[in-house]
Amino acid sequence: MDGRARKAQRKIGIMGGTFDPIHFGHLLAAEESRTALDLDEVIFIPAGDPAHKRERKTASPEDRYVMTLLTTLGNPKFTPSRIEIDRKEPSHTVDTLREMRHWYAPEKVGFYFITGLDAVLGITTWKEHEALPGLCRIVAVNRPGYVPQKLEALPAEMRSAIIPLEIPLLSISSTEIRQRIEQGRSIKYLLPEAVEQYIFKKGLYRRKLEV
Repeated sequence: MDGRARKAQRKIGIMGGTFDPIHFGHLLAAEESRTALDLDEVIFIPAGDPAHKRERKTASPEDRYVMTLLTTLGNPKFTPSRIEIDRKEPSHTVDTLREMRHWYAPEKVGFYFITGLDAVLGITTWKEHEALPGLCRIVAVNRPGYVPQKLEALPAEMRSAIIPLEIPLLSISSTEIRQRIEQGRSIKYLLPEAVEQYIFKKGLYRRKLEV
């Protein structure tokens, strides 16, 4: 492939996650990946039936999609997708990537799956993980408490598909936000104001009172 062909290929980031709720840490990871790798677009894909999150109850798929939509409206390079929300089966990254390759000509688009380094370190537990290097590059965003050297423990073919990316660290997690809401503590400045207002309007993540 010559230089002109490489330049013509679109580079699309895929930001998958439960987004329960989406917060500034997700947005920072997406924007830093977009600028560092010169991505044309970042598609945010909230999980419909998150296979790795069944040990706890999440906000409804529709609520998580609406929060993602509200969050991405202000950036023309960010696009929310319902691909997993509308899927009836459990959400797996490999299935989503395969479906998206039917939307785009593979020779014209390169996919970059953006996720945290902590998730990448456990990638060998994902469904058909060995197929991922043939479907996308994997952007491993550094998060507090994890070191890129641990990537050396992964299979060589998987390591060749991984792009480690260090970003300014925001120690914000969806888990902490849910706990703060349950405890009646402030979540201001941890996520976009529109998402904060939506959470309180819908009464999401509040502790259910026993009757």
